[in-house]
Amino acid sequence: MQKGRTIAYMLEYDEIKLEFENLKPELKELAAALNLEKLKEDIIQLEEKAAAPDFWNDIEASQKLLRHTGNLKNTVSNYNKLKSDFDDVLTMIELAEEDDDESVLPEIKQLAFKTKSTLEEMKLVTLLSGEYDKNNAILTFHAGAGGTEAQDWVEMLYRMYNHWAERHNFKVELLDYLDGEEAGIKSASVLIQGQNAYGFLKSENGVHRLVRISPFDSSGRRHTSFASLEVMPEIDEDTNVEIREDDLVMEVYRASGAGGQKVNKTSSAVRLIHKPTGIVCSCQTQRSQLQNREYALRMLKSKLIEIKEREHLDKISDIKGEQLQIAWGAQIRSYVFMPYTMAKDHRTGYEVGNINAVMDGDIDGFLNAYLKAKSLGEL
Repeated sequence: MQKGRTIAYMLEYDEIKLEFENLKPELKELAAALNLEKLKEDIIQLEEKAAAPDFWNDIEASQKLLRHTGNLKNTVSNYNKLKSDFDDVLTMIELAEEDDDESVLPEIKQLAFKTKSTLEEMKLVTLLSGEYDKNNAILTFHAGAGGTEAQDWVEMLYRMYNHWAERHNFKVELLDYLDGEEAGIKSASVLIQGQNAYGFLKSENGVHRLVRISPFDSSGRRHTSFASLEVMPEIDEDTNVEIREDDLVMEVYRASGAGGQKVNKTSSAVRLIHKPTGIVCSCQTQRSQLQNREYALRMLKSKLIEIKEREHLDKISDIKGEQLQIAWGAQIRSYVFMPYTMAKDHRTGYEVGNINAVMDGDIDGFLNAYLKAKSLGEL
């Protein structure tokens, strides 16, 4: 019996070792795709700029440079950690086999799983080649038709993306929030801050469909609800986007809802309407009307650029109002709670049966499947 168990765990060691030997070329390809040597040179040059006596003369530019340097350092550090973990797996197997030690098998399997997952994640980052993929992301949620049902669904989605951000150590800043009439959220906007946030989340732009037994229906009937999610890159202040003041209508109102509970109750909330396109952007969470206007204007610029990129337009001025209509029939994903549990992406075919995990923010599988399909020209 003991001999059989020994053979079994030795075979497991051999399987892991063989798998990692086969992954070595992928590790080298990743280093080349990340252009690690160039990144290291760039870091040295940026640090030399940061050491200049006049570095802090332009605080905004200085902070931008430091953020960029930090992002490059994180990329190099993450690869070095991956390479170290990769080597550790092979070293631990070698030592375990020499000592005929079965006790470290669980630890090796755990580290091997973590290392393979990290390798896969870093490979996906190399697919983020869009101009704004490295930027922060602005998410705007809207309830579809259906009153309380749809508004409750928006709140569920809002919670899901907040949990996803927490899993990735991204910061979430609330920009605008409008409570539902009885429950849930009518609309909300958040800024998700983190490297590649937009690159990962841009695929989430679209209509999300929910099928469940409604907690608001005393008859226990099944309901279908819709919510739309707009995903935009946060645009840097120095990005040249021309918006004429004559094309803007500004409305002010009292802040309310989750954001309003933390801000002044004066009419400091701002709603900007872009007359040529009909785009509306609001912000209510900042302390002053001026700050809210600045945030709303940044959101408007981001939205115009996102639409320009998505529609493959040459100029911002080519955007027409009719392109902004929500097509409720063209949902990108369905979330089913009854009669079975499943979340399915209709573009890639990727699906997950554990709906509770998905609603708790475990959506990386959907994001990864989209990026892979996109890179292969399947979408």
